[in-house]
Amino acid sequence: MPLIKHFRYRSMVDRSAEASGLEVEFHRHLAAMPLVAILRGVRPEEVEAVAAALIDVGITIIEVPLNSREPLRSVELLARRFRGQALIGAGTVLSAESVRDCERAGAQLIVSPNLNLEVVRETVTRSLLSAPGCLTPTEAFAALDAQASAVKLFPGELLSSAALKAMRAVLPVTATILVVGGVSADKIAAYRDAGATGFGIGGALYRAGASVAEVRRNAVEFVAALADTPR
Repeated sequence: MPLIKHFRYRSMVDRSAEASGLEVEFHRHLAAMPLVAILRGVRPEEVEAVAAALIDVGITIIEVPLNSREPLRSVELLARRFRGQALIGAGTVLSAESVRDCERAGAQLIVSPNLNLEVVRETVTRSLLSAPGCLTPTEAFAALDAQASAVKLFPGELLSSAALKAMRAVLPVTATILVVGGVSADKIAAYRDAGATGFGIGGALYRAGASVAEVRRNAVEFVAALADTPR
């Protein structure tokens, strides 16, 4: 059973009457647990067991970066087994062609390390969720203008919580802000106070070759850190 059932956060689940069903689903997952598990380096033969452990703890947004081994196969396996339980995404998506490949594999969330408007537009055209990487207010506004579902602040280790607070002050109050890169459990409280909607957790949660038990322990640590920062 999930350790934590619900979190309050700044973005509204129903941001508008025009929100797509998938976008509403995205925000419901974030409201329940504002963590995105980034499984960089995961292999198809282990991905289902790793994902099952994460879902059991309560982390239900799972991303497979495309610079993993056979990433589309992993996405396909997750989408097939966990549809309805989890929202499955693909990361490090750098081209419109890759967006189409990810859609065919079953990805619902398209994540990039950079802001490529062609990728965002292709994602939106296909009614998928877009989370491009941004580091400045200029990039964040451009992403939102292109109808991105979320702004991925990346790399997070370059942005202090004070910088995030300043950026949050000028961005739309309903903007979904995910801090990704260098996020450890002890940093969550400060980022949450500064206005982060959620977090993408990579190496601190899963590293290539990690056992399912290790991934579970790491996940429990992050969930516990969130429990200490009610919103």
